[in-house]
Amino acid sequence: MAIYVDADACPVKPEVEKVATRHRAQVFVVSNGGLRPSQNPLIETVIVPEGPDVADMWIADRAGPGDVVVTGDIPLVAKCVEAGARALRHNGEAFTPANIGQQLAMRDLMADLRSADPFRQGGGKAFSKADRSRFLDALERELRAAGR
Repeated sequence: MAIYVDADACPVKPEVEKVATRHRAQVFVVSNGGLRPSQNPLIETVIVPEGPDVADMWIADRAGPGDVVVTGDIPLVAKCVEAGARALRHNGEAFTPANIGQQLAMRDLMADLRSADPFRQGGGKAFSKADRSRFLDALERELRAAGR
């Protein structure tokens, strides 16, 4: 059992470390650089070369059954879920084989809307304490389920 964190712009790295330590789960924090490595022996910082989706490919090549992936990147999630891994968004929302198709379609729709209307950019809601709490609960559940 391992946890893979798509670390670029990930607001829940401390929460991942906290839950992973409790479960004694190996964590791979993957990015293009610029992160301060953790002193926790369970946390491995992986620096991948610059380039589009290099961190995503590194995670997708390794994640499988019993693993948990933490990311907001929908195409990465689709690959990981297809490989049998569990996946969570930073707000605790779980991605499953049952909902990943809808998530991909929504991502594509929103990309089309943004390209059609240059004034429709960003607009996501701020990351809240409630999101952080939901993430902690969801990661705990996913790790327990992955351990079965």
